[in-house]
Amino acid sequence: GHVAGPPQPCAFLVSCGSRLGALRLLVDSRHALARAAAMSTLRPFRCDDLFRFNAINLDALTETFNMPFYFQYLGQWPEYFMVAEGPGTTAAPNLMGYIMGKAEGEDELWHGHVTAVSVAPTYRRQSLAQTLMDLLEEITEKTHNAYFVDLFVRVSNAVAINMYKKFGYSVYRRVLSYYSGEEDAFDMRKAMPRDVDKKSVVPLDRPVNIWELEWH
Repeated sequence: GHVAGPPQPCAFLVSCGSRLGALRLLVDSRHALARAAAMSTLRPFRCDDLFRFNAINLDALTETFNMPFYFQYLGQWPEYFMVAEGPGTTAAPNLMGYIMGKAEGEDELWHGHVTAVSVAPTYRRQSLAQTLMDLLEEITEKTHNAYFVDLFVRVSNAVAINMYKKFGYSVYRRVLSYYSGEEDAFDMRKAMPRDVDKKSVVPLDRPVNIWELEWH
């Protein structure tokens, strides 16, 4: 007679089991990233970090500048050049994101400027960008007593524009052909406490050309 073999698992259950296993791996990896972000520390950017931050600049919309440009910021505005570092070793720190900026202008146009803020793709959606922006704003307010913070962003970069809006920024003006003469930029601003009446963020009613910018 026919001898029955051991019961075979239902294909549906096998499929569900593999999906659950993949989901557990995804959740575990997300938890690991969240723990790493929570354990991040903010410190001043160092010259040798320039040889380690390539992974942060992988985004095509992140500007990568030449070395003298970074050295200028390190020399003139070191308080604005900060990096978020995750668990790693002294010899090989794990750089998660950075911000660089400067203070410029005069009178009521005295302000902090965000030149670049970027987070490595692996560590996005962990509020690191907000942490870095908060730090720059605090330095702008308490160290430089400036009226506002501003930044430029491509008009096509909807993700970044919406992120900055969540951080309290609004579009002040449109700058024509700001990026290599090919794409316009939004000049976005956020008023600091010194600008009691928030005059610095009242939007202009027309676009401007690059040569009309006070500082850039």
